[in-house]
Amino acid sequence: MIIKFSINLLLLLVIFVFHGCKNNPEGIKKEQQNWTHFVRIAGHGLSMDRVDEIIKSATESHVFGIETDNSLTGYYESFLDPTEKLEAIAAVTKKAHAVGNYVFIYTEGLETITSNAEEKEHTFFKDHPDWVQRDITGRPAVFGGGAAFWISEGDEDVWISPYAEEWRKIYMERIRQIAGTGVDGVFVDIPYWMTHFKGWKDTWASFDDYTVAAFEEKTGLDAKRDLQLGNFDDPNFIKWVDFRINSLTEFMKDVDQNIKMVNPACKSIAEIYPGIEEAAVRVGADVYEMYDVVDVIAHEYSGGGGNAASKNPLDWFSRMVGMYSFRAFAMGKASWMLSYSWGREVNIKPGDAMKNLALSNLMAGTNCWDARGHVMSGSNDMETRKEIFKWIAEHEKRFYLPRNAIDPIGVYFSPKSRNYFAREFITSYKGIMYLLLQGHMEFQIVTPRTLAQFKGNILILPDVKCISQEELNFLESFINNGKGLIVTGETGEYDFSRQKQSLNPIHTLLKIDELEQNKIASINGRYIYYADCPGKYYFEECKDNFNTHAWSGEYRDAKFNHMKDNFIARLCETFNYEPVVLIEASLFVSTQIAKVNDTNHVFIANFKGLKGKETAQQIPEENAKIIFTKQKVDRIYFLPFLGQVMSIETQMQDNKSVAIIPKIEKGGVVWIE
Repeated sequence: MIIKFSINLLLLLVIFVFHGCKNNPEGIKKEQQNWTHFVRIAGHGLSMDRVDEIIKSATESHVFGIETDNSLTGYYESFLDPTEKLEAIAAVTKKAHAVGNYVFIYTEGLETITSNAEEKEHTFFKDHPDWVQRDITGRPAVFGGGAAFWISEGDEDVWISPYAEEWRKIYMERIRQIAGTGVDGVFVDIPYWMTHFKGWKDTWASFDDYTVAAFEEKTGLDAKRDLQLGNFDDPNFIKWVDFRINSLTEFMKDVDQNIKMVNPACKSIAEIYPGIEEAAVRVGADVYEMYDVVDVIAHEYSGGGGNAASKNPLDWFSRMVGMYSFRAFAMGKASWMLSYSWGREVNIKPGDAMKNLALSNLMAGTNCWDARGHVMSGSNDMETRKEIFKWIAEHEKRFYLPRNAIDPIGVYFSPKSRNYFAREFITSYKGIMYLLLQGHMEFQIVTPRTLAQFKGNILILPDVKCISQEELNFLESFINNGKGLIVTGETGEYDFSRQKQSLNPIHTLLKIDELEQNKIASINGRYIYYADCPGKYYFEECKDNFNTHAWSGEYRDAKFNHMKDNFIARLCETFNYEPVVLIEASLFVSTQIAKVNDTNHVFIANFKGLKGKETAQQIPEENAKIIFTKQKVDRIYFLPFLGQVMSIETQMQDNKSVAIIPKIEKGGVVWIE
């Protein structure tokens, strides 16, 4: 979300903390990661007279590194003459570096406001109407007060085509000027096609002259005449979908290159609100593609909808799936979460909502951003921020060093299947992830960029409708090397251009005959084929019934619990799979198993008992078991969220090392040494 601050709002600051060599009570080595991996973020704004206050506030609240906002490209006046704002950026950068901090600056992407436009002869749109995005009827993407909360009455808000050549030349010059101040990062707020304001959702914009010409140059098609908008059966519309995503990805690549041109150490940071769902296709800002061209993504992501205070247990699982997906897309880059905790929910204490939000971030390995309400600045409870950020600083390496797979079950995220069949794919994908998270199985999300590096022995294709030849080649090698596939739904029915294939190459590869296509097929431990995706049915069952059971904590007789048990039992039996770490806990607890610094870890988040707008206090998980099946372990260490490390002795049962955690309040991390 683009955030504009009035003088009554706190302006933006974000500060990151990176403890390079000190405060390492747990003996973890710091690996080669840059400052972006260890940020703890909060917001203030930038003006010359606030610099000292910013540094002081950040230090006192355990924020480390500095984000500031003076919207240099976001207001027409400073877009034309950035001198004053550049001086402020240089000043705060110098002050931050003097006290050992990093600093990055917020600026807008494809949006610019002219304040008090009605009183001015020159505004962005009056001067440059051809630079503005348009729908297919020619309506310009120009808005006034009330269109969004950050647009004041009398302002002119415009959304610009990334193909407006003269504008883009000036914009990239401003990016270079910002980077030239010595700032450590440039934070670009949501570059996307205008499809999110009222009346624009189904426009699939933009059809301005610059964009239409660029599309014709790339495809030979006239976007105004040769497409059936919204019709995914139209091959030309598919080309438009791909073009829109590629355009914004290339725009951010250009931003990164212009930053590095003058300041190679400066980080490019993209704020993106769409997550893994259909919105990424509609607005064209796809985090999977963006991670490949920028240094960091700041996700304005709720996952399941709403802020932390309004979330029910299944919403939290949806958010975890989104964040684990981001971490897989990032391939070692940092993931920042610009998510919101509380919005005056009268039955919820702000601090409790903040703690639950931070808990979920940490257990997924993402970085926390504390903000007030639905803006980027302030805090809902400053004392809680201090408590959370201080604790993270003491244990940051435990959560932010790389998490590596041990013996995972792979789950394939197919960007093309999501782009062209968003609802069907995401339902299956999330359902499979729910099964593994709630079944406490080790998982690894695999993407086209990481497929060749996947070392697991089982890979799940959740209704991956679109398959490329490269993917097919990998799967053939995978199955021929004695590894196992779980194939669901219409996996392989379409090619990479969304064209129906005369023969499904996955069925041909696995020799799934016609009789087996209407039932579950399992052959010689090599594959399981589900004509109906179990992820889809599990997703729907959880949607209807999960929260009711989670509020009471009872689940043994629940249908979704039996579905989960049956799916996991079939998987383990078919592929003779025994997890390295077994976890016996309720399925209202989310877990991730991974190696950190070559040591087995289990990251645990408890969502039992949470009820949106009513309670943010969990029902504790009692006597959870952590079982190590393939190594002798004398004791484990458990770090409760916001608590202190405790040592727990194990017992041998059936030649396995078993540890019992008496009580898990909100969550925490377990490891062995």
